[in-house]
Amino acid sequence: MTRKLRRFLPSPSMVVALTALFVALSGSAYALVITGKSIRNNTIRTVDVRNGTLQSRDHDRNSLGGGAIKESALGTVPTAGIAGGGFRQAVVNTAGGLARGRNVTSVARTSAGRYQVIFDVDVRSCAYYATIGDTSASPLGGGSQITTASLSSDVRGVAVRTWGPNGQATGDRPFHLIVSC
Repeated sequence: MTRKLRRFLPSPSMVVALTALFVALSGSAYALVITGKSIRNNTIRTVDVRNGTLQSRDHDRNSLGGGAIKESALGTVPTAGIAGGGFRQAVVNTAGGLARGRNVTSVARTSAGRYQVIFDVDVRSCAYYATIGDTSASPLGGGSQITTASLSSDVRGVAVRTWGPNGQATGDRPFHLIVSC
């Protein structure tokens, strides 16, 4: 009787072949689950983290310094108008030349006491602030007046008009212009 049963038992080579076939068909996978409790402090490096997977809640307050942040990847802060370019300025001499400025395309003296300052963007919806002032640190005599308006011939421009002392005579005066958008 044992001889008859022995005939149905597989050989050792058949057992190895069937095991290999079973493993190959079912697939072999081993999953390793890592949790926050299994990570020691300072053991995760930048190369261990996929891009964009760390959120602000993953860091302690004030734990990242300026050297750890790639500033070129940051966007513009919505309320930072001055830093983002919402602030333009021009310091103009009496001849209509630009002494210094920010985002100024051109400056011209169109006639006695009349100037136009052209910026790099449309400034029609911006606020204009102008004052009579020397282009250097030297004081300028008082009594002069100045006005500003949108330039009708160019949406990027501001028309500036200056008067001499007591507003009686039209005169060329150096001025400072700020445009805030």
